[in-house]
Amino acid sequence: MDWRRFAQQMASMAHELLAQESVDATLGRITASATELVDGCGAAGILVQHGTEMQSLAPTQPLVVELDQLQHRLGQGPCFDAARHAVRERVFRIHDFTEVESRWPAFVPQAQKLGVGSMMGFLLFTDDEDFGELNFYSSQPGAFTDVSEAAGVMLASHAAVALSSARTYAQMEQAVATRHQIGEAMGIIMGARHLTEDEAFTVLRRYSQENNIKLREVAQRVCEAGELP
Repeated sequence: MDWRRFAQQMASMAHELLAQESVDATLGRITASATELVDGCGAAGILVQHGTEMQSLAPTQPLVVELDQLQHRLGQGPCFDAARHAVRERVFRIHDFTEVESRWPAFVPQAQKLGVGSMMGFLLFTDDEDFGELNFYSSQPGAFTDVSEAAGVMLASHAAVALSSARTYAQMEQAVATRHQIGEAMGIIMGARHLTEDEAFTVLRRYSQENNIKLREVAQRVCEAGELP
């Protein structure tokens, strides 16, 4: 591998990730970059867990989703274990799916039948948060080398930082939008019931607590209906 050229490509990719307009766009650029920059990578995807549910994000091929679903159905597999924090490894590699794999004896032969020859996975994490796992797949056994792994580690590191930034920005945008909508709902209640600002906010908060509905959802309903439901 030409490491100087790779470093230039990685720097360009890092700028592209930070320039994406949404979390979904950032995820898509991460998996696309994996197939472009990592030797042997024919498909890529990100797997995350929400409670008991696992979600496939930004798959570059339908096969990625099929493999994630297979692991969830079997209750075993490298991505499944990593998403559940059942393993401590930040990086894993299955060199050859035609060989016996003692760690995931049910998953490997079935994945091999689907056309997988080898795979690698990297946890996406920062000091504060784990985001999920970035997974690379190849139809060829032995496709991923130590050089591929080193490239994957660098890509995953850049990707985690960019994903953290994108999520923080999205949360800030949502907070500003929610604050604006709550203010609008308070204005509606103040006008309709001749209340002060504090009294109107108390009405919204009480309704939220008594009906177990998030405050932003109450505000949305008020803005849509012109009054409390």
